[in-house]
Amino acid sequence: MSGKKQIIQVPTVITSHVNADYDAIGAMLAAQKLYPDSVIIFPGSQEKSLRDFFISSMSYLFNMAEPGKIDFSATTTLVLVDTRQRNRLTGVSELLDKKDLTVHIYDHHPSLPGDVAGHYSVIKNYGSTTTILSEILQEKKILPTAEEATVMALGIYEDTGLFTHSSTTRADFNQAGYLLSCGASINTIVSLVVREIKTEQVTWLNELLNEMTVHKINGVDVHISTISASEYVTDLASIVQKIMRMESLDLFFAIVLMGNKVNIIARNRLPEVDAGKILAGFGGGGHAFAASAKVDNKTLTQVEHMLIDRLKKDVKPVQIARSLMTSPAITIAPRASCQEAARRMTRYNLNTLIVVDPKSNAYEGYITRQVAEKTLFHKLENQPVEEYMNSEGSFVSPGSKISEIEQRIMEEKLRIVPVIEKGKIQGVITRTDLLSYLVQHNKALKESEQIISQRHHARERQVDNILDQRLDRHTLELLKNIGRTGKEMGLNTYVVGGFVRDLLLNRSIDDIDIVVEGDGIAFARHFAETMECRVNTYKKFGTAVILFPDNFKVDVASARLEYYTMPAALPIVEQSSIKMDLARRDFTINTLAISLDPDHFGIMIDYFGASRDIKDKTIRIIHNLSFVEDPTRIFRAVKFSNRFGFKIGKVTSNLIKNAIKIDCFKNLSGIRVLSELKQIFSEENPIPAIRILESYGLEKVIHPSLNITPNIYGLFESVNKALTWHDLLYVDPDYPRWAVYFMALLHRCSFQVCEEICNRLILSVNERALMLEKRYKAENRLSLIEESYPLTRQELYWGLINFKTEFILYMMALTKKETIRKDISKFYTHHRHVKPLIRGRDLLGLGIRPGPVYTEIINRVLNAKLDGKLATKKKELAFAQEYARANKLID
Repeated sequence: MSGKKQIIQVPTVITSHVNADYDAIGAMLAAQKLYPDSVIIFPGSQEKSLRDFFISSMSYLFNMAEPGKIDFSATTTLVLVDTRQRNRLTGVSELLDKKDLTVHIYDHHPSLPGDVAGHYSVIKNYGSTTTILSEILQEKKILPTAEEATVMALGIYEDTGLFTHSSTTRADFNQAGYLLSCGASINTIVSLVVREIKTEQVTWLNELLNEMTVHKINGVDVHISTISASEYVTDLASIVQKIMRMESLDLFFAIVLMGNKVNIIARNRLPEVDAGKILAGFGGGGHAFAASAKVDNKTLTQVEHMLIDRLKKDVKPVQIARSLMTSPAITIAPRASCQEAARRMTRYNLNTLIVVDPKSNAYEGYITRQVAEKTLFHKLENQPVEEYMNSEGSFVSPGSKISEIEQRIMEEKLRIVPVIEKGKIQGVITRTDLLSYLVQHNKALKESEQIISQRHHARERQVDNILDQRLDRHTLELLKNIGRTGKEMGLNTYVVGGFVRDLLLNRSIDDIDIVVEGDGIAFARHFAETMECRVNTYKKFGTAVILFPDNFKVDVASARLEYYTMPAALPIVEQSSIKMDLARRDFTINTLAISLDPDHFGIMIDYFGASRDIKDKTIRIIHNLSFVEDPTRIFRAVKFSNRFGFKIGKVTSNLIKNAIKIDCFKNLSGIRVLSELKQIFSEENPIPAIRILESYGLEKVIHPSLNITPNIYGLFESVNKALTWHDLLYVDPDYPRWAVYFMALLHRCSFQVCEEICNRLILSVNERALMLEKRYKAENRLSLIEESYPLTRQELYWGLINFKTEFILYMMALTKKETIRKDISKFYTHHRHVKPLIRGRDLLGLGIRPGPVYTEIINRVLNAKLDGKLATKKKELAFAQEYARANKLID
């Protein structure tokens, strides 16, 4: 494709709705077969999985163009698939206003006010629009290829929820079967389609669960679900009660619109809240723990906001002990073994473990790490914890004053104090929790000063001036909006990790990662609704992605802790605090957080000395077993060392060597290794990183016989020069940088070793083809060029035109002849863009009979243009006519 913007004229344009799903894409591809002279416009970005899939494997099936490169004045027909809504057709808004335009529509959605009117429409109540078009293709005996059938089948499988949605019809089954008979790959389909459950398929109970959000109001977690019911919901109160039991909630409000009335049902277990008093303000009533109300002539959103405002006034602030404590407490049963106690303290990085009766939830005592380790030393690991626990430990109640908590922790020299109410444990307060409170409230006790000086505590620094200086106005306002939304919901919000690190390093910032103390998914949904954005949620990890209309995204996560059940396994995730969330990260430089709360905006929190390590330019691991638990962190240490020019700390380096020595990579999947290698090889200059990898012997993780010789390093340097040359010329290079370096890495390996490496790293089918067959083709083509050199411009063009950018750059790096490198670079920058201006219809206009001769003539024209001839279309036509006459091709 030329680097210049080329305006094209096309009679028929096919498009679909913004954020096209597989059904929209499959339908557009099917429509393209019905309208062979058409051009497809992809309206806005697809989901990441879609984008990656089509760019890497299927984009060649589509005759695509950008809206800005089409001259709509020449377009006479617009084909719409999977939508008729004007506001979802952003790419062709200009075309829709054209008076002489013919509109064809293929859709399975019901009609809505304001739909675009079609001159020809096929609207069927099928589960998928692709089904409609596939049916037409089958009737017309237009056979799709196996690849085309795969894309189309994806659309049917996705939009029917793997044939589980109630909208699925017999036709959907029939066409899916037909496409499979055409060669559609069921393995590809299964790997890409994610089952989604529509709201109409679930019960009202699940509706309320799915829409539940949590608001932190005066220290109380208030759960609110807001839904609209198309019919009367019978026995709503019992449904709310079931949700309270299922989710172990303390305070829950269900707001349900039924007809023109909004119903509110409340259930409560907290003494700080009087549900009856709160709903009395809505004309309802009840008692403190159960109440209801009905509201006329108000929208759901209005009622929800009114309720939140009322809660802020009526919910009593929680007691100090309750607000300070960590809950739920990590505990162990009295009859559990000492070995299990030691294992649990190691898993959660604790020095003291609370002993609680599992049946009554009553506090029994505590056991320390030192005691547990001694039992192991004396081979008493199977003895019950109750034999060695301390049962005389102090505790506090939720109503205890700060002075009482200080006395327990400081005077009695306790690391942890349980919070007990009615004999049952509610949570724990650690020494760190108390110190954080004292520091925040400027309570400079002698004891606290002494402990603080001895302990690695959180350092705080105001960096709002840095935010003002280094962020654009849009990003700064976005962060402030996030903080304001968090405060409205009673949630603490922070921007964390790489964002803060790169801010301090004055590097460009690409990603915004937000951590929420509380329900991150609920926050993301509320914020997205406020900003009119989309949101994708991942409940398993408590994360979400907010997607803005301009494709900008913000990652949101609930503050969480992680632990590993075995080395190299994926982590188990549990909700936690910002402190524990930062503690689970890999290196100190990634543990910084900046508060976005309006009252504390711009305060940077540093628990692990990250500011010092950034200043010292040092990569340090946080936990000594971090590389054992997740060996991919070794690759990340190398990546960050190379990217920032930091050294790997001595202790961290020793831990890397130890992890490699004990073969912690044996349980690590090849996909995860490949992911880290891709990131390293995609760096601006990965060669120093590769040298670090080799210094630790990490190339053996790729393959035991892999050796990076001086010749390979020389090839790496040539690759770096070729890529630097390319990237300086092209602002937005669309090629896999990592792949060029990886091809260089495999250059001297035997085919068997290369194949084993592909198997070990679980390369995709396309990546495997790139590293094996296509790489060998590129190497063989370069050998032919070198043997036949010098070549004419035409010979070089026809020898290279079918190779993608990554192979052209690989050949430039591989050749040792500077003249050949220059000729290949000239082909890439100039000659590959040469295209004849004439088309088949022009040859038909000259009276030339259609046939294979058309290709021959156009190629002759192309060869002449490569020689600098035929600068205009008129000259091309004259050349073609003269050639045709000379060969008696004109009647």
